[in-house]
Amino acid sequence: MSIDRYEDYLKNERKMSANTVQAYLRDIRHFADFTGSRGLGDVAEASNADVVAYLMNLKTAGRSRSTVNRKLASIRIYFDFLQREGLVKINPADDIKSPKIEKREIEFLSIEEIERLMSLPDDTQKGIRDRAVLELLYATGIRATELIQMKVPDVNLRMGFIKCDGQHSKARIIPMGRLCRKAMEDYMLDVREKMLRGKESQVLFVNYMGEPITRQGLWKVLKEYGAAAGLSVSLTPQVIRNSFAVHMLQNGADIKSLQELMGHEDIAATQAYLAVTKNRIKDVYDKAHPRA
Repeated sequence: MSIDRYEDYLKNERKMSANTVQAYLRDIRHFADFTGSRGLGDVAEASNADVVAYLMNLKTAGRSRSTVNRKLASIRIYFDFLQREGLVKINPADDIKSPKIEKREIEFLSIEEIERLMSLPDDTQKGIRDRAVLELLYATGIRATELIQMKVPDVNLRMGFIKCDGQHSKARIIPMGRLCRKAMEDYMLDVREKMLRGKESQVLFVNYMGEPITRQGLWKVLKEYGAAAGLSVSLTPQVIRNSFAVHMLQNGADIKSLQELMGHEDIAATQAYLAVTKNRIKDVYDKAHPRA
């Protein structure tokens, strides 16, 4: 199994992010372990029956449909690579249909809930940092990974925008609103240096020990404020990202601009938010119109 060449292929030709590459490699190693348990010396020898058995094993183990779909996609891409390298003649996953995934309702906050959330951080060092985190997530709609990986040079306070490299090769320039810009100034100019405790780092958001804030640390911050705000849904980075998208559309943003801001490769991902806004409009109509 040529993992090194495959990793290079995912990074440089498929233009996948480091996190996505590692997820695909884990999936293939997991599949290789499974085929090895069935007596195959090399995962490249896997047949259609081996792939089907693997997917059934995942289902029996209680894995979600989205997980099964991702692992099937990983296998397809890996065998596409092997075909390209001339190492196999057929892709054993080609004619296997992905399990249908039930569409989950998009969770987002009302504007009133956003206002309540933003009023919670205090004027301590942690509070000032947390306000900057919350404001940046909501003002720009960036992903959790993008926030965690953001560097100081990615923020232009004077012009009021951030540069986000995102999950793929194309960078995005995203404006910051007035309130977000103020929160970022307070954190970057007054607090960040103190939290670093003399350490040298270009990472934008750090914890009390001067280390980069982790994914777990970010989720802990959001859980804390979500509980304090008494929100209608559990607060996660995705919920704030959803709120950004829905509120932008409700206030007149066009779908193409929103796609660029959110870094969606496929506009279908952005269009999913249109259904939310249309349902919202219908709810308002049904409640407001005397003959609805």
